[in-house]
Amino acid sequence: MDTPLLVIVDAANVVGSVPDGWWRDRRGAAERLRDRLSAYAEGGLAGRAGPVEIVLVVEGAARGIDSVPGVRVVSASGSGDDRMVELVAEFGDRERLVVTADRELRRRVAELGAEVTGPRSVRNDRRAGNAAERAADEPMGGSSYPEE
Repeated sequence: MDTPLLVIVDAANVVGSVPDGWWRDRRGAAERLRDRLSAYAEGGLAGRAGPVEIVLVVEGAARGIDSVPGVRVVSASGSGDDRMVELVAEFGDRERLVVTADRELRRRVAELGAEVTGPRSVRNDRRAGNAAERAADEPMGGSSYPEE
């Protein structure tokens, strides 16, 4: 059996991509994202059929939330970006897709051979198309999730 695509999600950036009041409850916002992501574990995302292995990287006030079936949560002890780069490097023998709009993080993980796509790919936007096409229409920039 083929190893599923490893999808590493930048929780801070995806949560911060929509101004829906997430800043009032950062932990709750990360938990809601985690719960939404579980639906993608079997069905796939970014124009790819499932199953996929999803890793949600959390930082700051969201640290310590539990994993759920289909989504493994990794709490970054420091920078979430640094932890995602470590995961991309650690699983270099696998196909990896990083979900973020953070320009610098995109550059860092691409240098390690990972593909990137933007937050829209996991924000209930199941449009057809490949990850590169979807990433091209995502806003670029730094994390929208300030450090505590």
